[in-house]
Amino acid sequence: MEGFNWNDTLNLISKLTFKRVWNGVKVLASFNASRFLNKPIQWGYPVSISFEPTTSCNLRCPECPSGLRAFTRPTGMLEQNFFKATIDEIHKELLYLIFYFQGEPYLNPDFLEMVKYASSKGIYTATSTNAHYMTDENARKTVESGLDRLIISLDGTTQETYKQYRVGGDIEKVLAGARNIVKWKKELNSNKPFVFFQFLVVKHNEHQIEEVKALAKEIGVDEVRFKTAQVYDYENDPNNLIPTIEKYSRYQKNEDGSFKSKNKLANRCWKMQHANVITWDGLVVPCCFDKDATHQLGNLKNQSFKEIWHNQNYRQFRSDLIKSRKNIDICANCSEGVSVWQD
Repeated sequence: MEGFNWNDTLNLISKLTFKRVWNGVKVLASFNASRFLNKPIQWGYPVSISFEPTTSCNLRCPECPSGLRAFTRPTGMLEQNFFKATIDEIHKELLYLIFYFQGEPYLNPDFLEMVKYASSKGIYTATSTNAHYMTDENARKTVESGLDRLIISLDGTTQETYKQYRVGGDIEKVLAGARNIVKWKKELNSNKPFVFFQFLVVKHNEHQIEEVKALAKEIGVDEVRFKTAQVYDYENDPNNLIPTIEKYSRYQKNEDGSFKSKNKLANRCWKMQHANVITWDGLVVPCCFDKDATHQLGNLKNQSFKEIWHNQNYRQFRSDLIKSRKNIDICANCSEGVSVWQD
């Protein structure tokens, strides 16, 4: 459950325009109409979009297709001209832009220029990073880019614990990166980006929950949020990741020692109604759980975004979701309602 921060909230509110508010009203109305009539209805355009800067990553996290180098789709970098053309089409309705899907955003050399462009259109911008490239220079450029929210993944307070999930990572680089951002926010007298540590709670680090809160306070980041871990083979948990603290687990233990998902899938999805994901090479997919882009609803190299949003592929996927969401593979591990906690 996400926390509340006045500066961050007021910043988001400042991005509202009549057209964005009206678009949001239409999207919410269509979601409720779909539930009431039990058929797919879609008015308006996405309130939020995730745009993937790259699929490349410097780490090898055990439950991440990018880290495992397990994609069937190609690895590459989002091109600035393609990104700008897409933003030009949808920025009047779009409120929230997440510069992240798979990979490490700061590996794309044009990343911060794209952030700056989206910010110039009055869009709220956010990204998630492992902070290994948050040098002093990049920290300054990040603050200057107008980025509104920076999520720093920190899954441990010691190198020994941190490296168990962030394989190949160096916690000292992460902490130095966080300190660089905090420093440049002060130097440039900026309340942006809103910075928080995201702590992925797994069995080997759950004993450090209180320690990461103290560490965040010492460095001066704005908040700590605790995220439940997605485990692909959660029935057996081969990497022994599922935490013993039930509050921070997406899964429930059965009597035989196996696990089941806590989430009871209803035949509706708010995320599907108000958001979607665009891969670095222009594929439009339903949400962030389609990491390998197996449900391709359109390609921005062939169609405009607004054409794709209402095309036959989208209509069919929305219809399938309302009829039987449990039969859609990417929905099986959905974290809806049990994803992030702020203490």
